Amino acid sequence: MRIIRHFIFILIIAVSMASCIEDGFTTSPSDQPAFSTDTLKMGLLLTEEGSPTMRFTVYNRASKGLSISDIRLEGENAGLFRLNVDGLSGTDFNNVEIRANDSIFVMVDALLPATGSDLPVDINANIRFRTNGVDSHVTVSAQGQDVTRLRGISITSDTRFTPGKPYQIFDSLVVEPEATLTLEAGTRLYFHDNAYMRIRGRLLCNGTADAPVDMTGDRTGNVVGDISFDIMSRQWGGLLFNETSTGNLLSHADIRNTWFGVIVSGDGSTDSDNPALTLHNSRLHNSGDLVLLADHASIVASGTEFAEGSNGLVLLNGGKHRLDHCTLANYYLFTVIGGPALQFGHLNAESDDESGLPYTSAEITNTIIYGLGSDLSHGDLSGTEIYLRRCLLKSEGSDDDNFIDCIWDEDPLYYTIREDYYFDYRLKDDSPARGAADEAMALPLSATDAYGTVRAGALGAYETAGPDDTEN
Repeated sequence: MRIIRHFIFILIIAVSMASCIEDGFTTSPSDQPAFSTDTLKMGLLLTEEGSPTMRFTVYNRASKGLSISDIRLEGENAGLFRLNVDGLSGTDFNNVEIRANDSIFVMVDALLPATGSDLPVDINANIRFRTNGVDSHVTVSAQGQDVTRLRGISITSDTRFTPGKPYQIFDSLVVEPEATLTLEAGTRLYFHDNAYMRIRGRLLCNGTADAPVDMTGDRTGNVVGDISFDIMSRQWGGLLFNETSTGNLLSHADIRNTWFGVIVSGDGSTDSDNPALTLHNSRLHNSGDLVLLADHASIVASGTEFAEGSNGLVLLNGGKHRLDHCTLANYYLFTVIGGPALQFGHLNAESDDESGLPYTSAEITNTIIYGLGSDLSHGDLSGTEIYLRRCLLKSEGSDDDNFIDCIWDEDPLYYTIREDYYFDYRLKDDSPARGAADEAMALPLSATDAYGTVRAGALGAYETAGPDDTEN
């Protein structure tokens, strides 16, 4: 009998505890879900293909459970989006429960139809949440972008790409010998995973300050949180210039998110009047390796930003080079930086690569080399044909026959804030690089920067003033 009474006592306590845990569901119209955002911004989405999945959080701030009687998409574009609510996919969800002080995830993706426009088209819908007789909404906002899809294309005759719909490149885009591919100002190329461009003929990229040429990966939106695919490397291969290719131009081009950046292979020619590649007011950034490798190929670069490379930024191995008013700045986010910003190979007998081709020579003027990691692969350039004149360097050092009138160990004061994923290599007003250039050494190409601002003596790629400090 005593055992039975003991059992009943335990049972009463258990039931009592269970009743304390079970808080029931509120029916008060004042108890409503809260949302991590009122507008889910999906960004630019390519039409006629599935989008990345994005999510937001639905919170129950009430002291009792919340039962959302109905969740559904509304509006004329409702059928273009798809939902997953707390792990279940569908179009209409009923009696979705959230315990007190708990939350659930809502996932959204889209399959947008062609819009018939060259420019992005706004496409919106609402997600309605009906709770205790009251409706609340989260807006889903996207921009649909039509593209011209190209698969395994070989350019065998002179061809022009125009600034209408972007070109989405699958597999490869090859410019064959004797052919020239011209990219007009404002042309956009979106490369799919593992796609690349190979140039055996010639590439002319004719961007302008108002209409640059864009080459990037085709993934849009954010990887996670506030980290955009736009700052991620290894989204597509990059550009490969073969030994047969000379007279190439990248003017006002933005090339980013690559595996290997831009690789230029040559035959050792030292004809500076006909370089393999001329870079003018361009940006090469966010590479899983270097952003530029010149292998026995001559390069001329003016007003160009080289930034964010996993293994360093620029490697000059053989060839004759001229860099003026460039910025080399490495604040790569996703791995430890594996090499100096500016690297040299095949400099002399000691570093001979046994190619039998002429050693590297370079004139580097009015340029900034400053960022995380080291700036130069060789601190002693004695006996080489490498000269840095009026450059700002991260290293502590002093002038000699190869380093002439340089600024040593001075922070150029970029606007970049790495921890906020903000990369802007314009110079603050109190930068030591402002007014420090020697324009008598500048190339004619350097007369204006990528923004179209006339140069007034700033070192590096940018004369244009940066944003106000309050904006960042």
